[in-house]
Order: sequence, then structure tokens, then C-alpha cells
Amino acid sequence: MQLARAGEPLLEIALDPPNPSGADLLIEVAACGVCRTDLHIVDGEIHGMLPIVPGHEIVGRVAALGTEAQGFSVGDRIGVPWLGGTDRSCFYCTHGMENLCDRPTFTGFTRDGGYATHVLADSRYCLRIPDAFDDVEAAPLLCAGLIGWRALKAAGGGERLGLYGFGASAHIIAQVAVWQGRKVFAFTRDSDTETQQFAHSLGCAWAGGSGEAPPEELDAAIIFAPVGALVPAALAHVRKGGRVICAGIHMSNIPSFPYQQLWGERSVASVANLTRADGHEFMDIAAQVPVRTRTAEFPLSQANEALDTLRSGSIEGAAVLVP
Repeated sequence: MQLARAGEPLLEIALDPPNPSGADLLIEVAACGVCRTDLHIVDGEIHGMLPIVPGHEIVGRVAALGTEAQGFSVGDRIGVPWLGGTDRSCFYCTHGMENLCDRPTFTGFTRDGGYATHVLADSRYCLRIPDAFDDVEAAPLLCAGLIGWRALKAAGGGERLGLYGFGASAHIIAQVAVWQGRKVFAFTRDSDTETQQFAHSLGCAWAGGSGEAPPEELDAAIIFAPVGALVPAALAHVRKGGRVICAGIHMSNIPSFPYQQLWGERSVASVANLTRADGHEFMDIAAQVPVRTRTAEFPLSQANEALDTLRSGSIEGAAVLVP
């Protein structure tokens, strides 16, 4: 399924599987999660290569190897995340911050992704999938889970954690935070009682609308919804010295707010992309919890319908495409 022009539906096209070269692997796709970033790409809110095959939550099996591929064999089950490659030489790559690489490659954005039967991926940036997960339930871990993990680390070790936007990422990272012994406060769309009940079922201590005040002051908050107005809303409920972490790649403009809401050594920060170390850490943690993803399967040919469910907010958990 290929995006030829932003703002238009994906088109179903037929191509022969490509031959891998260099460090690349040819992967037969078993499942590919539908991420909010895919929606931003398809809707033209962020701009990459066109035409492009979206998808960066890919689970599949190695079908063939390039001559320089490493770490995997034909038949291995493998995961392909958003970070598809780096230059390995810029300031950020040489200082342990490859997620901020100056010349990165992103799966489904600057190289073709997993809304397909086969995909090429650089073996050096792929991950092993723990046996604890089947293909479909593993797919959302590869972005929703990974960026949630990086955001959780950035939020610090505080006990009382707020999660704004209880979708694919939040429903995964809530389980990790509860497992760590934290109290999780879930903020959903106002009056979305179904999602609030879902949050409670995962162990959240409280769930309410994003316009409501939690029953306790928060040590930190993570904003997964792409809504800039949630930044001052979250700051209003975070204690002195607390953190607000913006976890999305795209967000609407943040409105002005009184300095008093930031004062008291509160902070606002973003997280960007991920490192390979994040991926290895999270896969180990996810298997220990163990995380259970809630998914809705769609055949690959219905990728546009899957994106529509995400666009409308009518899906609970994560959509996953199956070829």
C-alpha cells in the first residue's frame, strides 16, 4: 500500500520483492502496526519521501540476507522499528544520542515500510521479538511501546504518573508503570467512559477526562495526544520539580500560559525517535511484565480503513495490518 500524495488514500500496487544488498535484510511481513505517525505522514502533517510505503511497527521473518547483513539468519523472527538507520558519524551518533542523528533514515518515512508483504531493513537497526508475543500483539511494541518507554524514562522515577491520550502507547506504558509500582492517572477524551474503564482494567488508579483534575498532584505527566493545549493543562497538575514529557513527533501549537505554571523548577521536554539501546531494553521489560497489547486486526488491503479508525479515535488500543 503506497502513499503517492499526502492527503490522498493509499494505493494498492503490485511489485516483486526486492533483493537485499549490503547490510539489508529482506523480510516477509507477518504484521505491521498502524501508528499515529503514519497518520501524520498520510495526512501531510509531516513531510518525507514520496511516494512511500508507510509502516514502522513491523514483525516478520527473514527471507534473504545482503552480503553484509549481520546478527540474523533466514527464518529468524524480527522487528523493524521507526529508526531505520543513522550516519554513525555525526556529533549525536558519536555521543550516544543516535536518536538525534543529523542524517537518519526512518522506516515508512524516508525508506519504504511495512504496509506490504515484504520490506527491506538494515539488519543493524532491527530487533529480536521475544517469544512471549505473537506477531500481531508484538507489532505495537515497535513504536507505541518503544517511544512510550523512552518517554517513561524521561519522566523520571516519580510515583504518580499522568498519561494524556490513552491510546496505543499509553495502554502499553501504563502496564509497565503499574508493574514498576507507580500510580497511573489516565486522561482520556472528556466523557469517554469506555476508554476510562479500559484504563482501570489495566491497573490505573484513576481515569477521567483531560479537562478534569486528578485526585492527587502528579510527579510527572506524559502527553501522547498531539494536542498542544494539553501542555499547560498537564503543568497545572504537576508538582514543583515535576516534568511534562511530550511524546509525539507532531503536536498542534502550544498556547501561551502563565509563567507561574512553569515556575517551581517544573520542566517541559520532548522525546525524539529512539535508540537501539531503547529497543533492546524495552523488549526485555515488555516480556517480563508481560505487556498485553489490545489490537484490532485489518487485512493489508484495508489500510485506509485502519487509518480512518485512528483518525476518528474510534479504536481502543492499536490497529494492526496483516498481509
